[in-house]
Parts: sequence; structure tokens; C-alpha cells
Amino acid sequence: MAFLLEHLAQTLVVLGIACLIVEVAVLGFATFVLFFLGLSLVISGGLMYAGMLDQTWLTALWFNALVTTLLAVFLWKPLRRMQDVTDNKEVTSDFAELTFTLEKDLNADSRIFHTYSGIAWQLKSKQPITAGTQVKVVKKEVGAFWVEPN
Repeated sequence: MAFLLEHLAQTLVVLGIACLIVEVAVLGFATFVLFFLGLSLVISGGLMYAGMLDQTWLTALWFNALVTTLLAVFLWKPLRRMQDVTDNKEVTSDFAELTFTLEKDLNADSRIFHTYSGIAWQLKSKQPITAGTQVKVVKKEVGAFWVEPN
């Protein structure tokens, strides 16, 4: 325990980095609580190391309580908004280049299936397509391929 008191600044920085690693690596930056605490510990350890704060447990406790609270108040909403941003971009895959010949006529009412990679995929199209037409997959959904003439 004496070792930790003698090296309080370094101990706080190490604890802060450990909190940041756990928040990002284990929790996936989902809660922010350890992020605020870790950032506060690193800041207080740095200020103690620079001689701007007394190297006592009482100073560390009060400073970290204050800084953690301030970080939470000012960073909570911006970080929450950052998490809510989603990317709705279509993901391309090997299905996008898939072409084949229709065996039956395809229209809005038909239930035609095409077997690919051991799975029977229902075929859908925005327009009627006659049998024998070469088609390509333009979109995929769960259990369904959307096709159009190639």
C-alpha cells in the first residue's frame, strides 16, 4: 500500500488506462461510465505528476468525483448522438454478381425458387420476366433474391 501512495500519480494513470481499455474492448463503448472515470483518472494522475495537484488520496478522490461528474454532464449527449448514427449503405457481397437463367415465368404473384449454395431462395421482381431470360441478383433479403433482366 505504501508503494501505491508513493506513486499515486502513476497508479491513477494506470487505473485510468485500464478503465478505458475495459470500456472500449470489453463493453464496446456502450456505457460511457468507465470512459468518464478512466478519463478523469488519467487527467488527475497527469496533473499530480506535473505537480499541479497534491499527491494525496483525499485530493484524488474529490478531484476525480468532480471531473467525472463534469465529463458526464458535458459529454453524455454528444457521445450518445455519436452512437446513434447508423450507416444504411447497401453491403455488396458475392450475391451481387450472381446471374442465372429463369426456368419459369416470374411475376408479382409467382412463387419461384432458385437454389444457390444449398439454399432455396425465393425469386422476386418488380417487373414480369419470362422463362429463359438471363437475370442477375440486384438485391437480397432474408430468404429472397430480387432479380432483373441482365
